Amino acid sequence: MTKNFIWQIIGAFILALIVGIVFGEKATYVEPLGELFLRLIKFIIVPLILTTIIVGMSSTNDLKKLGRLGGKTISYYLITSFIAISIGILSGIVFSPGSGTDIKTPETNIESTDSDGILNTILNIIPTNPLESLADGAILQIIFFAIFIGLGISLVGEKAIPVRNFFNGFAEIMYRITSIVMTLVPIGIFGLLAPVVGNYGLSVLLPLIKLIVAMLIASLIHIFIIYSIAVKALGKMNPLHFFKGIFPAASVAFSTCSSSGTLPITMKNTEENLGVSKETCSFVLPLGATINMDGTAIYQGVAVMFIAQYFNTELSLAQLLTVALIATLASIGTAGVPGAGMVMLTMVLTAVHLPLEGIALIAGIDRILDMIRTTINIVGDASASVVIEESERKWS
Repeated sequence: MTKNFIWQIIGAFILALIVGIVFGEKATYVEPLGELFLRLIKFIIVPLILTTIIVGMSSTNDLKKLGRLGGKTISYYLITSFIAISIGILSGIVFSPGSGTDIKTPETNIESTDSDGILNTILNIIPTNPLESLADGAILQIIFFAIFIGLGISLVGEKAIPVRNFFNGFAEIMYRITSIVMTLVPIGIFGLLAPVVGNYGLSVLLPLIKLIVAMLIASLIHIFIIYSIAVKALGKMNPLHFFKGIFPAASVAFSTCSSSGTLPITMKNTEENLGVSKETCSFVLPLGATINMDGTAIYQGVAVMFIAQYFNTELSLAQLLTVALIATLASIGTAGVPGAGMVMLTMVLTAVHLPLEGIALIAGIDRILDMIRTTINIVGDASASVVIEESERKWS
């Protein structure tokens, strides 16, 4: 990654802001550029995940190593998610975004939404039809399928060498295609961000500016303190080097609001810029794109405090702990659910008996909050890969 490329991304951000502010809703004319970029990203996601995981897994037949890798990865994600929601709650208490907010509660009928739950989510990881999973883009099922194909190749040995060589070549092809798509990142960011800026005027933002600030401050604390400590202490990497290396992926995450959509660029940045092995990247990052929700956890904490303050409801310490625990566990239980942040929020609000109508209060700025939380999710995935990579080096 060159400095010139970073400046191209920064320039795209600035240009998108200018075009959005100057042209307002007419900025939607550049939306096809963003849609083109998103389609190219979706085009490479499934084959990239499939081939890289198969290549990584076919290089080892050590089931203990696989179990160790999975255990450490999930543990890291759960711990950082718990810390994230705690920071979100604290930010909500300090900034009190819901106190004195002068907006009316929209008359909407919002029903409590349940996810499949942790047990069913685990069962759903096993595909009944792998080809259907590939067609539907079911990431967790694709991971499961690819892991067993890779292990099967390794266990068969010499007879499976042609298959291994095929996937090795296929993976290299996908990396080259990803490199080509990467060159379009600035154009994609401009096409995605300018319409958002144009559609969200000050009339929408001003009444909820305290909520946005509380979310932003909590997110910055989590990134620059928690992730910096994790990367430095556990990953043995300079945090500045880490943030510079993952910057392009974070920019795409901010623009697309999609962890899965950013995955190809996250994998490329993590491997090439941060020096994480393909084996670790191909396991930790796809898993993180579906179950790691640090940004969403921060959102839960801030949003719950906002809604409680708006309705003049004081939450007890026991209720705050309930919020933290449910949101942490729900990050796995809602894996792969569209609009997972909203699903989790209805579960949390129901658990502490807060009105679900409060969700409608923040619906108008949800896209902006989603941009922030998706960025945190991506940076968290990358930090996990750095930490797990260093941990695995000690075992080798």
